[in-house]
Amino acid sequence: MTGHNNSSQMRAALQPEESSGQACSSSSSHSSSTLHPCSREVKLQREDGSSCCPLNELKHFSQGDTKLGPLTFSRTHSVLVDVAVFNRGGGLVPQPGKDMWHSNFVKMPTSPSSVMIKSGFIKQSSQTSRWEVISKKLSALAKKTTASVEDVEEAVMKYNPKYKGQWSFDALDSFVKVMPEIESYFHTLIPKMAALALKLPECVKKAVPLLRSGSSASVSLSQAQISCLLANAFFCTYPHRNATGGNSEFHRFPSINFTRLFGQWSLRKKEKLRAVLHYFQVVTDERTKPDGLVTFERRCFRDTEMPDWRHCKETMDKLHVTSHGTIETDGRGLLQVDFASCWVGGGVLGAGLVQEEILFLLNPELILSRLFTEKLGDNEVLVITGSQQFSRCSGYGDSFEWAGPHEDDLHRDQWSRLKRKIVAIDAVHYKHKRDQYTMTQVNRELNKAFCGFKGRDLNEPDIATGRWGCGAFNGDPQLKAVIQLMAAAAARRGVAFFTFHDEELKQGLQSMHSLLTDEGTTVGNLYKLLEDYCAVQRASGGPHVDLFHFIRTTLRPSRSQL
Repeated sequence: MTGHNNSSQMRAALQPEESSGQACSSSSSHSSSTLHPCSREVKLQREDGSSCCPLNELKHFSQGDTKLGPLTFSRTHSVLVDVAVFNRGGGLVPQPGKDMWHSNFVKMPTSPSSVMIKSGFIKQSSQTSRWEVISKKLSALAKKTTASVEDVEEAVMKYNPKYKGQWSFDALDSFVKVMPEIESYFHTLIPKMAALALKLPECVKKAVPLLRSGSSASVSLSQAQISCLLANAFFCTYPHRNATGGNSEFHRFPSINFTRLFGQWSLRKKEKLRAVLHYFQVVTDERTKPDGLVTFERRCFRDTEMPDWRHCKETMDKLHVTSHGTIETDGRGLLQVDFASCWVGGGVLGAGLVQEEILFLLNPELILSRLFTEKLGDNEVLVITGSQQFSRCSGYGDSFEWAGPHEDDLHRDQWSRLKRKIVAIDAVHYKHKRDQYTMTQVNRELNKAFCGFKGRDLNEPDIATGRWGCGAFNGDPQLKAVIQLMAAAAARRGVAFFTFHDEELKQGLQSMHSLLTDEGTTVGNLYKLLEDYCAVQRASGGPHVDLFHFIRTTLRPSRSQL
C-alpha cells in the first residue's frame, strides 16, 4: 500500500479502485512510458536478440516513492498505535481502546470474556479468568533463570487442559537435545519470551480486527506489538483457535497457536525452530528489537474490476528472467510474490517447507497474518508492507537449512515501515495436471494474479515472481508463466521472473517474451491463443502439448521448425 497527500486520498487508497473493467483499455491515460524509463513503444532488441532487460531496469521501491502524508486510520484501516503521537514524532505507542469479544475481532486471551471452567466436587462448576491462569504460569516461567521444555509444556497444558494427551512436545524436546549449541540459549531465552508474552495487556490495548472475506480492509501494528502477539502464539494462549472442525468458530482461519510446530519431530522442524527462536532472540534483546510499523491489507476485488481478458489491448511489459537467485534476495525492492496457500502461511507451523513457508520463516512477522486473515477467496489477496527479514537460509523442502542471522538494511517509509512489500496469491491445487487446461481455470488464475499485481498508483514497484503453483500444486510452469505475464501487462507492471534453477524454462520464457514483443501480441490475442491451446490440450488424448511451441507455431507458422 502506498500513500497519498491527504486523508481523503488515503482512505481511497485503502479500498479497491473503481476500475470497472477499464484496466486494459487502449485509451488509458497511463502510458507505459510513465511507468518505466523505457516505454513499450521504444523497446529495442538486445545484443543477444532478447527483449528481456537487466534487473536494475525494473522499477524498485526506492524509485519515485509517493509521499504518504500523516499516518491515518479509517473505517477500513485499523491502526493499533496512537496516530496522534506518531504524527507528532512521539514514536510508536499503543492506541488506547477496549476489548471486543465479537465475531469481527480476534478473541484475545486477555479478554474478561475468556474464561476456563473449573469443576467442583458436587456437580458444581465455577469460572475463572483464562488470562489469570496464563499470567500466573508465564510469570513463573519469566522469573526462572533457565527454563526447560518440560516447563513450557507444563505451562501450556495448564491453560489448555482439553488437549492433554493430544498435544506433543517431542519436536521441541528433540530440538534441544540434538543441538547442544542451542541448549543454553534456549533455556535462557524462554523466560524472556514469557516476559514478552505477559506484556500483552499493555502492548495491545485496542481490539484487533479480523480481515474477513469479502471486504477490503487493513490493520497496522508496531513490530513490538507483533512480537508480543507472536510470543503469545508460541505459548498457545489464544482461545477458540485450537479446534479445526467445520463447526468450530474459527474454522475458516489458519491455526495460530504453535502446537503443531512442537510435535512430530523431523529435521524440517529442527530448522524451523532455529529460525523462529532466532527471531525471538532478536526481539527480546533491548539492543536489537525492531521499532517500526507493519501493515497487513486484505484486497477484495469485484468481478466488474477484472479485465476483459479477451479484448485487453495491453502488450507485454518489461521482463527480467533468470535461473539463478531468489525472489527474497534478488527481488528486494520489488513486489515480492508469496506463492501462497489460501490459508496464508500454509504449513509454516506444520511440516510444509516450500516457498511460502520459507518466506514466513525468514520474515516471522508474516506469521501474525494467520491470527486475523480469513481464508482467501478467488478474488482476494493479502498485501504485507514493512515486514523485516531476520534470517538467511539455504535449500528447499528437506534440504532447507537455517543459515544464520540477516541484518535488514532496507530504508523505511514515512510510516516507519521497511520498504518491503509482499503479496500472497494462492494458485489452484490441481489433483490431476490435466484439470488446469480449461478456460475456467485459466480465468481463475488470471484474475487471482491480476488482483495481486494491480497497484494503487503509478509509483508502485515492479513484480518479483517465479514458478507460482508449479510444485506440489501441479501447475504447468509454461502456462503459469504466461498467465503471470498477461496479468502483469494488464496491471502495467514489469516482471522479474526467477525460474529456480530451471534453465529450460528460463530460455523458453525469454524466447517467448521476445516473440510476443516482436509481434506486438496483446493480452487479448494471447488469451485467444490460450483458448485454442486448452481446446487442443483437452482434445489431444495423447502426449502433452508444449505451450511455448504451440504459441510459436501459431504466431509464426512459416517458422514452425525454429
